[in-house]
Amino acid sequence: MSLLASQTASKAWNYLTPPRALEGDTLAASWVTRGTHFIVCTSLVSDGARLTRDNPDEYLLIVPPQGGLSATLRAGADCVEAVTDSLSILPPGRSEIEVHGTGYVVRIFSADAADLLALAGNAAAYATPNPDVAPLAPWPDPVGGFRLRTYALEAHRKPDSNMRVFRTCKLMVNMILPRVGARDIHKLTPHVHQDFEQGSLALDGSYIHHLRYPWVPDMDQWHPDDHVEMNSPSLIVIPPKVIHTSRCIGTGTSQLVDIFAPPRVDFSQRGLVCNADDYPMPSALQPSIA
Repeated sequence: MSLLASQTASKAWNYLTPPRALEGDTLAASWVTRGTHFIVCTSLVSDGARLTRDNPDEYLLIVPPQGGLSATLRAGADCVEAVTDSLSILPPGRSEIEVHGTGYVVRIFSADAADLLALAGNAAAYATPNPDVAPLAPWPDPVGGFRLRTYALEAHRKPDSNMRVFRTCKLMVNMILPRVGARDIHKLTPHVHQDFEQGSLALDGSYIHHLRYPWVPDMDQWHPDDHVEMNSPSLIVIPPKVIHTSRCIGTGTSQLVDIFAPPRVDFSQRGLVCNADDYPMPSALQPSIA
């Protein structure tokens, strides 16, 4: 028996395929791609676009540094401004995003957004669930309850790291700092995750994603190494147990966003989460104090 489709990397070359109109959106067209527990919706927008949802749980909005866009976010009686190069969290229920400028924005949902799951361009790959992916168990509710939150990413740079990690109850993203020029091929970071997927979303530039699939007892199921080049915007969803690393190529600016669901325990226990004061860890996972 061959590997399940969900046990091989799912690749969405957004820039090569036409986007589609989504219900609730005006002046926008979107590409929808899913993992087991998350959905990525990358939207081409015109000035004044309105993206509305009545969502069952929280979702994220990324306003990239490219293009100079900003957005006005509304949910209930709350209204906040999301600046260029920001990450925002929108609460459950009805919400609206009004975009100022022309370019693209990204929304990230949990798999509880069932209507978007059905629209995903790679939905067929998940017809049979991947047994290696652990279930999605929500983490505690945010401090002070669910509400609009927005984070200007420039304020979260650290001099000794290219990582900017944020989490919600069900999602985690690493808003990796933009890089100019190609990555040093002598300083790559091949690694593997045992029980969760990694979505790698290219916001800018070009990448080669290097994948090495595990050898199983049945040699007919072995996959050759995969070195896939993808421009932006694009998304690759890497299954558990697949060794992987990504490198930007070319001389220009590139930026990658890594997506996980549920939030990663290791990143959280290492104190890497920028909004940890807003979103607590489960008490059972809190690192012990000697």
